Amino acid sequence: MNSPSVIVFDVNETLSDMTSMAARFVETGAPASLAKLWFATLLRDGFALTAAGDNPGFTQIGAEALRGLLPGAGITSGLDDAVDHIMEGMASLGLHPDVTEGIRALKTEGYRLITLTNGSTQIAENMFAPAGILKDFEALLSVEQSPAWKPNPAAYAYAAGVCGTSPAQMLLVAVHPWDVHGAARAGMQTAWINRTGASYPASFSTPDHTLTTLTDLPEALRNPTR
Repeated sequence: MNSPSVIVFDVNETLSDMTSMAARFVETGAPASLAKLWFATLLRDGFALTAAGDNPGFTQIGAEALRGLLPGAGITSGLDDAVDHIMEGMASLGLHPDVTEGIRALKTEGYRLITLTNGSTQIAENMFAPAGILKDFEALLSVEQSPAWKPNPAAYAYAAGVCGTSPAQMLLVAVHPWDVHGAARAGMQTAWINRTGASYPASFSTPDHTLTTLTDLPEALRNPTR
């Protein structure tokens, strides 16, 4: 396995700590547990639209998913206000504790770093700038400029085209097995971050590297086992 030259990061949940979104739901009167259902619904609808040949906007799909879930969930404000309050939370997410150190270590190792998100690049900018790592990224990419959402192969091809390299020289880092699978099918190397101790689904392509924190990646790349 050749060493990659470009490391591609998923953003939502991989770099961003989305646990604070549960509080946003509670503040509207909805249960905290609805946050995970909402994000899963958002992804489902985005994937469905992509499969049908569309390229939907992440924010629009997220808001529409809320409009379907919040009525009857005990919200104490108007639906529009509740939707706005929750969606605003996506713009103020923080990073997982291992991200800043991991990014700096990879940059020191000489890798080119980019993001590829199904969401907005503004979310990444809002997190990276305060942490002082925005300058470490060569590009912040979103599927909003590509033909389709991940895990469609066109999304990964778009990133390779922007970087002027082949997918084989790129490694995707993600917490989502579906993203790892999509990148592998597109010809990229892959790293799965498993912060929760979950089992990796057997139906998806096995990642080249399985890590518990991003800070483990530089060592894993120096000493590949596969």
